[in-house]
Amino acid sequence: MFFHPMDFLIIIAFGLSLWASFRVRGTFNKWSEVPIYSGMTGAQAARRMLDANGLYDVPVEAVPGTLSDHYDPTARVVRLSEPVYYQSSISAVAVACHEVGHAIQHQVHYPMLVARHHMFPVVNFASGVAPLLILAGFFFQQIPWLLGLGIIFFAAAVAFQLVTLPVEFNASSRARDVMIAEGFISNEEERGVAKVLNAAALTYVAAALISVLELLKYIMIFNGRNNDD
Repeated sequence: MFFHPMDFLIIIAFGLSLWASFRVRGTFNKWSEVPIYSGMTGAQAARRMLDANGLYDVPVEAVPGTLSDHYDPTARVVRLSEPVYYQSSISAVAVACHEVGHAIQHQVHYPMLVARHHMFPVVNFASGVAPLLILAGFFFQQIPWLLGLGIIFFAAAVAFQLVTLPVEFNASSRARDVMIAEGFISNEEERGVAKVLNAAALTYVAAALISVLELLKYIMIFNGRNNDD
């Protein structure tokens, strides 16, 4: 392995990813200390948002950890970390409603979410095989198809990350619309909600950027070898 000019951009993107991770935690902690005027906990907000969209059979469960919140499409369960589940704060309600946004996407068959679900089995395999093939391609340069095949598998994983971006942004948009329409938050609290959701979205953007730059790097190396031949 050698230092490639694209590595400069990858290092910058990695720095952005670290900053995004610190920012999401800092933003979450900051707005966790700001009580929401409605007095609802994250669990109550999630339940009301689910019921408002006819998802009465989707339960809301508390899970250990911090920022471990997610919607499980297989079990059709909204799982909230304990701070989000029990707290009555802007952060708690924003995160809880974002996860319910995914449940609503599931209900209405949001195209990008459907695509993401169909891609998952393939990507789960591809993301495990791609690094091995790429590494083998660098060690056994006399077998050029190893790197090429690794790039194809890696591209599938990158595509999955890119599809994830609109899924996350759309879930946040749905969350904001419901929170405002149902009176979960006041006009003054919209700013805090936006900061929490935008900080979380930035982590996905940074991760996708790193993957895209790495993919471009491998493609450039592969094309460079073919041109040398």
